[in-house]
Amino acid sequence: MSDLCNQITRAREKLKCHPPGDAGRAATLVNLAYYLSEQFLKKGEIADLDEAIMLHRSALDLRPAGHSDRSNSLHSLAFCLYQRYRKQASLPDLEESITLYRAALDLCPLGHSSRATTLYNLADNLKYRFITLGTNADLDEAISLHQLALDFRPAGHSDRSDSMRSHFAFIGELRPLGHSSRATTLYNLADNLKYRFATLGENADLDEAISLHRSALALRPAGHSGRSDSLHALALCLWRRYKKRATIPDLEEAITLGRAALELNSYAFTLNSLAEYLMSRFVNLGTKADLDEAIVLYRSWLDLCPAGHPDRSAALCSLIDSLSSRFEKQGTAVDLDELISL
Repeated sequence: MSDLCNQITRAREKLKCHPPGDAGRAATLVNLAYYLSEQFLKKGEIADLDEAIMLHRSALDLRPAGHSDRSNSLHSLAFCLYQRYRKQASLPDLEESITLYRAALDLCPLGHSSRATTLYNLADNLKYRFITLGTNADLDEAISLHQLALDFRPAGHSDRSDSMRSHFAFIGELRPLGHSSRATTLYNLADNLKYRFATLGENADLDEAISLHRSALALRPAGHSGRSDSLHALALCLWRRYKKRATIPDLEEAITLGRAALELNSYAFTLNSLAEYLMSRFVNLGTKADLDEAIVLYRSWLDLCPAGHPDRSAALCSLIDSLSSRFEKQGTAVDLDELISL
């Protein structure tokens, strides 16, 4: 039996020693819920998450307004509901998670050690609601909250400095260079700005997203687990700027970064994205090598999308389009045969 299974078993036994009405019941409920949520994150069994949510609800009921641990229970229940939303796309869970994070934020005033984390989590939830429902107000608020999480710490904090952003009208507290969460916060703020650019088309949002992704990438050197994600995200934003403004240097850099991301992880999105960048350069410059490489990448993407995969149709269409372009340009019988077989 794994250590986690043993911890769950012991937590269940301990809960029996704290029946309803016992002073230690809330803490014991939270402890068991924590182990179950950890097991869900490892194994993906929804039953573990469902039970964790039920236990966190019971603990929250035992921690009414004014209780010193109410904020922690709000956080924990919100986190589990968010995880269930990510697993099952259950919008009511996301809505409740947002409500709970707002309540937790009310309990984390300036100076509270959990304020930055709460801002970040609420912003992330709002971003996903925007992706689901398309409400611009959610995206705007998510960006604002991520900016606060990035830039501000309470007055008197040991890392106090002037705000890096002129659009804030007061002096705040930065997550300084070297802060463990800085790269993640930069990345997420950039991601939200990218979504707003896609919705409203404001060039300033995309320019700022690119700047922030560059900063995040600089904090994720070779060997960092998040480097591939940062390479891909920066490349994608540069490509979008090329599509909007026809800036060839952006396209060239996107291709370079896309290759670097692919070397680290051959995911479907890295294959597809690099192929898109190369197709853009082929259309612009007519370089045969770009078209040939894009076809190879599209084949690899298709290999990762077996029958029934939600992206198989898109992968097929991309491969067919690129093969058709090469057949029209070169008239190669092999390409025609492959097109017929697809």
